[in-house]
Amino acid sequence: MLVLGAVGSKWVTQLWLEWLNGRNVRAHAGAVPQVLKGVVDPTTYAKSVEYTLAKGRFRQCELTYEAVVLLLALFSGVLPWTFKLFHAAWGGSPWAMGGFLFVAGVGLSIPDLPFSWYAQFRLEERFGFNTTRQQLWWTDRLKGLALGIALGYPLLVLVLFIIKRAGPSWWFWAWCAVMVFQLLMAVLAPVLILPLFNKFTPLAEGSLRERLQNLAQRTHFRAKSIQVMDGSKRSRHSNAFFVGFGGFRKIVLFDTLIQQLIEPELEAVLAHEIGHFKKKHIPKMLVASACGSLVGFYILAWLGGQAWFYEAFGFSAGSLTPALLVFGLVSGAATFWLAPILHGWSRRYEYQADRFAAQTMAEPGSLIGALRKLNEKNLSNLTPHPLYSGFYYSHPTLLEREQALGRGNF
Repeated sequence: MLVLGAVGSKWVTQLWLEWLNGRNVRAHAGAVPQVLKGVVDPTTYAKSVEYTLAKGRFRQCELTYEAVVLLLALFSGVLPWTFKLFHAAWGGSPWAMGGFLFVAGVGLSIPDLPFSWYAQFRLEERFGFNTTRQQLWWTDRLKGLALGIALGYPLLVLVLFIIKRAGPSWWFWAWCAVMVFQLLMAVLAPVLILPLFNKFTPLAEGSLRERLQNLAQRTHFRAKSIQVMDGSKRSRHSNAFFVGFGGFRKIVLFDTLIQQLIEPELEAVLAHEIGHFKKKHIPKMLVASACGSLVGFYILAWLGGQAWFYEAFGFSAGSLTPALLVFGLVSGAATFWLAPILHGWSRRYEYQADRFAAQTMAEPGSLIGALRKLNEKNLSNLTPHPLYSGFYYSHPTLLEREQALGRGNF
C-alpha cells in the first residue's frame, strides 16, 4: 500500500502540475505579457503557447500510461514469474541474474516506444522541430540496446558479483564500482560513444573560431578543440557544451546553434558554459550526485534485508536481485519530491554562469540577445506557473534571467 500510495501521489501531483501550468499559460495567451513586449513577437509567442499546451496534453497521457505500466509491472506477478524462469533455467549466478535485470529493464522500456515515436514524429514534426528519419530513429534505439549489452550488462554483473562476495558492506563497494564506471564513461564517451550517434567536425577557420579561441585564452579555459556537432540531423533544437577532462576537453557547438546566433552571441553562450567550469559547478553537482547514490545504495541494502519488501511484490527473500529491480522501479516516486530543491540549486548556478558571461563580455547584451533567440527558436514556455517551473525547470525563465542580468553592474 505504501508503494501504491507513493506512485499514485506522484502521478496525481504531476497531472495537477500540468493542469496548473496549462491554466497559467492560457491565462496569458491572449497577448504578449507587458513585461515580454519587445522581447518576443506576437506570432512566435502564440506558437510557443500552442506548443506548450500541446506538450502538456501529451504529457498527461504519457504520465497516466507510465503509472499504469509501472503498477502492472509491480503487482501483476509478471516480474516474480520471469525471475523464477530465469533462476530455473540458468541458476542464480551473477551472469544469470544480471541477464534477468537487463531483460526486465529492456522489457519495461518497450511500452514507452509508442510515446517516444509520437513525440518525435507527430508532436515535434507539427511544430517544425523534427528533422530525423524513421530509419535513423530506430537505428539510434538499436545502438542504445547494443551499448546496454556491451556496457550496462557487465556493470550489472559486477554489482551482483560484489553483492555475492563483499558481505554486509557490499553496498559501499558496489557504489565505488558504479562511481568508477561513471568517471570512466565521462572520459571515454566523447571519444567512443558520442561519435556513434553524431558527426563531430572541427570548427572551420575564420573569425568565429578565432573569437572563441580568444575567449578560452582570456578565461584560462583549456580545450583540445572546438567542434561542431550535426544536431540538425535529428532536431532543430540547439545547444552548446563541453566534454572531457583536462587536455582532452572539447568545446562542442550544435550546427543549429551556429545558424541561429551571431558571433558575439555565440561567444556569450560559450562564456556561460565556461562560467559553469570556472565556478566549479560541475564537480559540485557530481559530488552531490555521488552522495545521493551512496544513500540510495545504503537504503537498498537495508530494504534487501527485509522479508516484507520481497513479499509485497510476490518475491521470496534470499536473493538481492529482485530488490535491485524493485528499488530501481519505485525510487523515482520518492526522489520526485526532491526536484524543487535540486532545480533550485541548478537555477542558482545558471544565474552565476550568466553573470560570469556578462562580466567576461563586459556587457550583458550579447547573452540577452542569445537567450531571446534561443527561447524564440525553441518555442520555450515564457509564462510557466512557479510551482511547475520549480519541479521541472533546471534553468530560470527568460524573463528571470534578463531581470537578473539587468541588475548587474558590468
